[in-house]
Amino acid sequence: MNKLSLAGLLGLVVRRDLLLAMRRRADVLTTLIFFVMVVSLFPLGVGPEQDMLRKMASGVVWVAALLASMLSLPRMFSADYADGTLEQMMLAPQSLTVLVLGKIVAHWMLSGLPLVLIAPVLGLQFDMSTQALGMLVLALLLGTPILSMIGVIGAALTLGLRGGGVLVSLLVLPLCIPVLIFGAGAVEAVNSGMSAVSNLALLGAFMIFALVFTPFVAAQALRISME
Repeated sequence: MNKLSLAGLLGLVVRRDLLLAMRRRADVLTTLIFFVMVVSLFPLGVGPEQDMLRKMASGVVWVAALLASMLSLPRMFSADYADGTLEQMMLAPQSLTVLVLGKIVAHWMLSGLPLVLIAPVLGLQFDMSTQALGMLVLALLLGTPILSMIGVIGAALTLGLRGGGVLVSLLVLPLCIPVLIFGAGAVEAVNSGMSAVSNLALLGAFMIFALVFTPFVAAQALRISME
């Protein structure tokens, strides 16, 4: 185990979390079903006016994606904390930052990637154009990993606390607002015939910044929570 490379350790953590998630499929499906229900209910409530649906489509999808990702954040470390696995991870000679990064990747694959894949289908309910649907998928591909990376800090800080799910939302939601704004703005730019390059560039910059700093910050937050 001491000779395990960082890439091997990362793959091991991701594979382990994915296997454990497959044993609790209900938790994974809850996030996806919530996303589908929230997005699908808006067209029913607003009515069949296509212009209004097109204007609100990107905002609705992004808000639903943000709320759906919040549902699974409290479970990111809770199972490992309850059975003592997290404590063993912290005592292991391997980098805790890499372990946290593996948790982030697994969380995105379970809660973010399914939302990206199903978003174009739900976007058809809002009469979105092909270009807008493509931009929606691209923006979600850049934005949903940021939600997972920001969320891991909140999950680490509230680990073991009563009402941790509510505290995670209070900590994470304000930080995710820029992602929401620029993600929805990219689709709006396409609908308006403008370039969405600036929105995508900012999302990319946010993702790189979060990738560099959030695993380390979350690792330190875990050490604080476990003391």
